[in-house]
Amino acid sequence: QVQLVEFGGGLVQAGGSLRLSCAAFGSIFRINSMGWYRQAPGKQRELVAGIISGGSTNYADSVKGRFTISRDNAKNTVYLQMNSLKPEDTAVYYCNAETLANGEALYRDSWGQGTQVTVSS
Repeated sequence: QVQLVEFGGGLVQAGGSLRLSCAAFGSIFRINSMGWYRQAPGKQRELVAGIISGGSTNYADSVKGRFTISRDNAKNTVYLQMNSLKPEDTAVYYCNAETLANGEALYRDSWGQGTQVTVSS
């Protein structure tokens, strides 16, 4: 079984920065895509940024130019550097990974427990 553990949420003023980390633990054979989603109160969960194993990335329009996703394949870890934060970035941020465990034939979607990011105005 694969577990994702997130670090780095917190409270920051508008214009500030935060860095989120998410590490995958368990009997992992391979990780394909990794990404960050967020869910604000009363809203649906949305994709913030994604990165595949080869390094290609994609971003939500609302965060382009402010957020940067990266990954360390050797550490099974994905990062989200968030700059120029706005109050509308306030949400619970979830890590996601498409993982293949040792001995299994199919990739599975794994999710972290979520970390709160609050941006004050």
